[in-house]
Amino acid sequence: MTQTITETENPWIDAPSGTGPVLTANVKADGKTIEEMWDAHRFSLKLVNPANKRKHTIIMVGTGLAGGAAAASLGELGYHVKAFCYQDSPRRAHSIAAQGGINAAKNYRNDGDSVFRLFYDTVKGGDFRAREANVYRLAQLSVDIIDQCVAQGVPFAREYGGLIDTRSFGGAQLSRTFYARGQTGQQLLLGAYSALCRQIDAGTVEMHPRTEMLEVIVVDGRARGIVVRDMISGAISSHFGDAVVLGTGGYSNVFFLSTNAKGCNTTAIWRAHRKGALFANPCFTQIHPTCIPVAGDHQSKLTLMSESLRNDGRVWVPKQGDDTRAPDQIPEDERDYYLERMYPAFGNLVPRDIASRAAKRVCDEGRGVGPGGLGVYLDFSKAQGGPAAINAKYGNLFDMYERITGENPYEVPMRIYPAVHYTMGGLWVDYNLMSTIPGLFVAGEANFSDHGANRLGASALMQGLADGYFILPATLTDYIGANTLPPVSADHPAVREAEASVNERVQRLLDVNGTRTVDSFHRELGQVMWDYCGMSRNGEGLRKAINRIPELRAEFWDNVKVPGINEDLNQSLEKAGRVADFFELAELMCIDALHRNESCGGHFREEYQTPEGEARRDDDNYAYAAAWEFKGVGLAPVLHKEKLTFDYVHPAQRDYR
Repeated sequence: MTQTITETENPWIDAPSGTGPVLTANVKADGKTIEEMWDAHRFSLKLVNPANKRKHTIIMVGTGLAGGAAAASLGELGYHVKAFCYQDSPRRAHSIAAQGGINAAKNYRNDGDSVFRLFYDTVKGGDFRAREANVYRLAQLSVDIIDQCVAQGVPFAREYGGLIDTRSFGGAQLSRTFYARGQTGQQLLLGAYSALCRQIDAGTVEMHPRTEMLEVIVVDGRARGIVVRDMISGAISSHFGDAVVLGTGGYSNVFFLSTNAKGCNTTAIWRAHRKGALFANPCFTQIHPTCIPVAGDHQSKLTLMSESLRNDGRVWVPKQGDDTRAPDQIPEDERDYYLERMYPAFGNLVPRDIASRAAKRVCDEGRGVGPGGLGVYLDFSKAQGGPAAINAKYGNLFDMYERITGENPYEVPMRIYPAVHYTMGGLWVDYNLMSTIPGLFVAGEANFSDHGANRLGASALMQGLADGYFILPATLTDYIGANTLPPVSADHPAVREAEASVNERVQRLLDVNGTRTVDSFHRELGQVMWDYCGMSRNGEGLRKAINRIPELRAEFWDNVKVPGINEDLNQSLEKAGRVADFFELAELMCIDALHRNESCGGHFREEYQTPEGEARRDDDNYAYAAAWEFKGVGLAPVLHKEKLTFDYVHPAQRDYR
């Protein structure tokens, strides 16, 4: 049990700055332009000859788009890859839920796109809180990703002449998003899965499904393995390698209600954080504007309607408050198409953070629709091409909406409201995607690197595949080639210590034998986070959360009820371990949000906004990535900073009008 700290003696309100070296991205391309940087850096990386690759083992945790693509690519290169996922198959990864599309600067439309414009839109969309070198590399690699996926047979939508089609997404004034109806993530994941299965059959990838990582093994300062629990038998075992890769997704489920699958969690990256990996920008969480509104206390998750729908649907609310008429009874001149009114240049395709706050604003004014007034209309009645064209683009999304709500969105406008979706924060990584623990690499949403304070739509799939297919095969090879890595044995003290820590934690959860369910604690934590660290935050609320979370965490360890035993399938035990990690992460998220006295992207501090209600950054004082060092539960974390410089995109007040 941890000691509850009162507000007056709380050491986190003004967390000390780090005294260690300044964090740097480790880009080996001095004097090169940003266009040349990745090629120059990649040329400087060491190689490992094909025969020697077969001597090395890579641990891959997570087999969604980032992890699956990396495992397949590393296996193809000849490495022995041991891949782990908690699902029954990599096909079940949450990457399938990224429905709308994937960005790439192909400029097939000839509408003015380029690698530099995608880079510019991404840096601006992230409110100038991303590392320029990473973002430009992502834009560069986007064109290769499409070629890779087409070669794998991904069925991208095509125009009548057979050319690959694209559509628009938020934060861009052109059409660069490639898509497969409303199931792009699923099709891309199947492409990566097919490549992964080829390597499993070839024997280069050893697949371990229904297995959860519970600890990182650090030997002589380097990540050399993991401790896992077999989710069927409860068996605890250790696995060793020359490097460890975490591709385990984001942590939005700290809010309990989010668009993420219920299995999504923070355990892998949080256990690495406790072992020394710095956690960067944890408060940068994204609110997605296009979610089916909350229906009641019975819900365990929320359902996302793809941002791609805002291409054809128009967002509106009644002009007058408390208007209870059916939408078809409200004449055009009594409707407020507020995004089109407020942001005429981008209209309904403004970035997600801006669209979300605008929806909250009109609902706070009493003009929301549906039960509780927490909803806005997404109307397709005037969509070009009518129902047939809409069905061809989004039919599965419309079917899903009707099954959930009982309303036909072809006849009645969809009702949507913002919800927690993606997390831009994650483990800090350098340009090679390596964390502050040598040998521990982090890919996709699990790292902090590419999106800044807000992610543009259709960029998650892009980052996951860029990391997995193109970046990790080069940078991880450099690490293998540059270091002598002696074998690790099961009787090494670091291994025994890691296994003992896992066994002790599991037994401790089972021994509490309290009266409250894991879900009840998770739901209460989620409400605290939504109320005080959600779509908007303020200093007073964050201080309340920072004091309430340790109290709730202490009660959890005193009174949680985890039925069953470890030596069996025990989903309550799985959830309990994840929620215990969420408690510690939630505290850090609020600390990070409180220390950042500015608004930027998804981090909206009510004290720091323009007269028009937009986010007001403080570039003089907060143009850095905040990377936190774990010092222990109940102890103040230490802040380290990576200064962000902008040589190619000059920071300015974002304007989408």
